[in-house]
Amino acid sequence: MQLIVISYPKPVPNEADNINLLMEAGLGLFHLRKPESDLESVANLLSQIDPRYYDRIAIHQHHGLVAEFGLKRLHFTENHRDKVSLKALQEIKGNGLITSTSIHDLSLLNSLDQFDYTFFSPVFDSISKQGYSSSLENGFRLKKPVGSPKVFALGGVELKNIPQVKSMKFDGAAVLGIIWNQKEGKRIEVLKGLMETCRNLNCHNGSKV
Repeated sequence: MQLIVISYPKPVPNEADNINLLMEAGLGLFHLRKPESDLESVANLLSQIDPRYYDRIAIHQHHGLVAEFGLKRLHFTENHRDKVSLKALQEIKGNGLITSTSIHDLSLLNSLDQFDYTFFSPVFDSISKQGYSSSLENGFRLKKPVGSPKVFALGGVELKNIPQVKSMKFDGAAVLGIIWNQKEGKRIEVLKGLMETCRNLNCHNGSKV
């Protein structure tokens, strides 16, 4: 089961240094999500990240920066996904880019065959969003339609419920609050704990995205 870290939506002190340290610690995939940041701010942040990590970064906003920085991954928000044409998505895939999106309704998996993976949330009660609560029933197990993308659990994922994410049959987990709500010096420690738990559970279940 692969682990993804999503950036804090607002600027973070020493953010690029923190991202570089997360990558150096072994993080395989980082999602850069800055919904309120302008193009210049996101470009400035990317310029401070070590270029050797660019192939592990998916960008949510300002997709034009992909070409400028040689990124390989594009994330489409639900709103953006509804506006992009099938032809455009096919061209993006044809250019060798890896695509992802987000959903809150699992019935939409049938319509996401152009994407490599998707986030589904909230799986647990959110750590970073007050009042954002899970709607999944006890004993939930993910059943993916044939041809659907990989599904990453998002929302309230932390060390203690990683085994539950695995038992729910998700392909991976995405975390945000459990990393960024920590003091700066503890973020790497928390990340390493999450990754170690995954290794101990032998919970990688398929090729990485």
